[in-house]
Amino acid sequence: MTLAKGRGGQGTLRIYALLILPLPLLIVVGYLLPTLGVLGWSLSLPKVGLQNYATILDSAAIQTVIWRTLRICLLTTVISVAIAYLIAFRWRFASARGRLLIELFVLLPFWLSMLIRAFAWLVLLRNDGLVNQSLMGLGLVDEPLALVRNELGALIGMVHFMVPYAVLPLLSSMRQVDDSLLRASSSLGAGRWQTLREVFLPLTLPGVAAASATVFVFSLGCFVTPALLGGGKAAMLAESIYIQMFQLSNWGLGAALSIVLMAMVAVCAVVFGKLVGFGRFTGRQA
Repeated sequence: MTLAKGRGGQGTLRIYALLILPLPLLIVVGYLLPTLGVLGWSLSLPKVGLQNYATILDSAAIQTVIWRTLRICLLTTVISVAIAYLIAFRWRFASARGRLLIELFVLLPFWLSMLIRAFAWLVLLRNDGLVNQSLMGLGLVDEPLALVRNELGALIGMVHFMVPYAVLPLLSSMRQVDDSLLRASSSLGAGRWQTLREVFLPLTLPGVAAASATVFVFSLGCFVTPALLGGGKAAMLAESIYIQMFQLSNWGLGAALSIVLMAMVAVCAVVFGKLVGFGRFTGRQA
């Protein structure tokens, strides 16, 4: 009977192994092999060597693009997380009807294409768009403001795109805060702002870190929104990769820039993990 149980246990393990097998295969075929291929291009095109990485280190134009990418992504992260925190906070303490309404407006952008949203902002922010016409009609400005085809336009579009991605992890973190802690703080004489600052905010910092990491990493790979709203004057790393590969046919340099982008993503993941601690996201304490 023990032997039968042993065979049954081995059969169950084989079934579990077969069920899990597609995941490592997907990682190897869908991610690892393409990444190794891109790395190979960066080291072999147009000839074998490190000349593509040397070009990145020596080119002032490429370094400007990298710094611009980091600057726009950092601003996008700070603004998006700040706006998302306010939305998630209101969502957390809203009535049932209010939660449904906020949920609708948060999830609605996921149903719209990034391209459609970028074109919508282009129409709103151009010189004869609704925003400038409204400002001029109210007498706030005498001539149209440069709100698009620059870094400001790219930043506005990216913040609009990233806010929903920041709201969800923040809301999840806020829902884990026990209401009894907030009531205890009030009963001990703390005001609403003091409770928010000294109790609620520290308990939601893991959500802030998770939202910041998500937004920053997603922002690094943004292509459509900066390309349309930046108008070529706010080219970021993803757009530069596209230009090198598909317009200049410089596949080696484009591949090297891709590796640099992946390295930036990896560094961001490690930094956020060190600052906050991976255990706080998984529920384990160090």
